[in-house]
Amino acid sequence: MLAQTLKAPILFDEALAAAREDEITLEIATTLIRAREGDELESLLEVAVELRNRVKGRRITYSKKVFIPLTNLCRDYCGYCTFRKDPGQPGAQTMTRDEVLAVAEAGARLGCKEALFSLGDRPEAIFPEMRETLAGLGHRTTLSYLTEMCERVLNETGLLPHANPGLMGRKDLEKLREFNPSMGLMLESTSERLTVRGMAHDNAPDKPPALRLKTIEEAGRLKIPFTTGILIGIGETLDERVDSLFAIRELHERYGHIQEVIIQNFRAKPEIPMRDHPEPSQSDHARTITVARLVLGEMNVQAPPNLSDDEYPFLLRAGLNDWGGISPLTPDFINPEKPWPHIERLAERTAAEGFELTERLSVYPEFVQRDEFIDEALRGCVRSKADDEGYAKNE
Repeated sequence: MLAQTLKAPILFDEALAAAREDEITLEIATTLIRAREGDELESLLEVAVELRNRVKGRRITYSKKVFIPLTNLCRDYCGYCTFRKDPGQPGAQTMTRDEVLAVAEAGARLGCKEALFSLGDRPEAIFPEMRETLAGLGHRTTLSYLTEMCERVLNETGLLPHANPGLMGRKDLEKLREFNPSMGLMLESTSERLTVRGMAHDNAPDKPPALRLKTIEEAGRLKIPFTTGILIGIGETLDERVDSLFAIRELHERYGHIQEVIIQNFRAKPEIPMRDHPEPSQSDHARTITVARLVLGEMNVQAPPNLSDDEYPFLLRAGLNDWGGISPLTPDFINPEKPWPHIERLAERTAAEGFELTERLSVYPEFVQRDEFIDEALRGCVRSKADDEGYAKNE
């Protein structure tokens, strides 16, 4: 009896035909993400590229930025992270005000327009050393210190801060919104399984999906242009990847605030607990980007070029329309072994695939002229750096 009531699975060709008509359900997407190497994958890439070209044209964007790792102390112990440190570990640091401003000023001289603040999540909750450091800086919380430095970088260097500090409550978001035209938090995955013993997030109190979705939703309520995304290859299933993409789409449909969705691939490193965990293949990464494009439609889909080594132009065939932040000054502190490509080389290789590389601001063009999404005090600064289409002005 049970066999008679079960719905037959959708065949790949049926799912692809539905995708061509922009009919993407959860069931269709979970079929497409299983596209096999060869004709199936090629057909899937074709459909995603057709959609990308229709909704985004031949322009591939990036943001010229500096990366400011305000502190690498963190209360989470994610199995894939090489950025976080405990106090006293080699490389552990919290940047001083002068150090932050020196990096931002150097970036401004090189023509950068974004100051990406990435940092560990609430280290003061478990480290007395961090509480002492913050007290010496006149703050009780890391987010309070971050807010001060976003304000100073904005006012003293003209760079547009983009804060990516982990979980944030409404009051934190409201305060940071005054100095950040955009902010971000990776969803990473909706998989609760990743929080159980032995999985990537088993010792990471800030990684339960419900908490991360709550921050992303709160940003939507406050009309903050928001970057999020998924991290693939950390133990999630293909179905869980698709579920994560639909969760992001649902929040955007409700609030219209998600400016960018990153499809980031896990890279193994010798010093992390997941050092022996297999990395996603290039085709697996591309397959996930194609499904992201089909699920997310007109939304901006990004993949970092430095995490695909020299093969990154292939990802243009998967339907992305943005390369993310690229720095001419600072390394990728999250993946320090993977340098960003030089912007000139990125432009050449993007052009070789038939696209034009275009600089954007930290906040995407769709939001630049929308008053409800940019704090009143920021509008003049943001728009002075944008051209008539909302992209970065050539200076």
